[in-house]
Amino acid sequence: MNAKEESEKLMNALLPFTKQMLQRYGEFYPHGGYIDADGKITLVGAQDPDTDHPKSKDLIYILRDSLRQACTRGCRAAAIVFDVTLGQANSSRKGDAIQICIEHVDGYSVEVFFPYEIVDGQVVYGKTFAQAGKHEIFT
Repeated sequence: MNAKEESEKLMNALLPFTKQMLQRYGEFYPHGGYIDADGKITLVGAQDPDTDHPKSKDLIYILRDSLRQACTRGCRAAAIVFDVTLGQANSSRKGDAIQICIEHVDGYSVEVFFPYEIVDGQVVYGKTFAQAGKHEIFT
């Protein structure tokens, strides 16, 4: 498997949990996962011990730090998933999207966006798009 395929495998393992949280609660806390040296996928969450209602940006920082540590022990890919608000093309409206930031030990890095709406308790995805990612985990 090349870096892109392995990264997609990790992304596809993270999406069902995200979708389940959106359908159940209408929102989700940032979370992530990684693929270890043996190819095993591990999903991870984060907690802020100082509050019952942590800010997403604080959890993203905790996740990024945790994944950096995991990667020093030999993981191959890592990802963080969080909710963002995006402007919509040809409109002044904004919409929700799942953003997944994925990095691979081989240097591949991408940010994938899944615009969505919740309609009758179901997640309905819009057009998915991606852009080059930042290198914040494998540094």
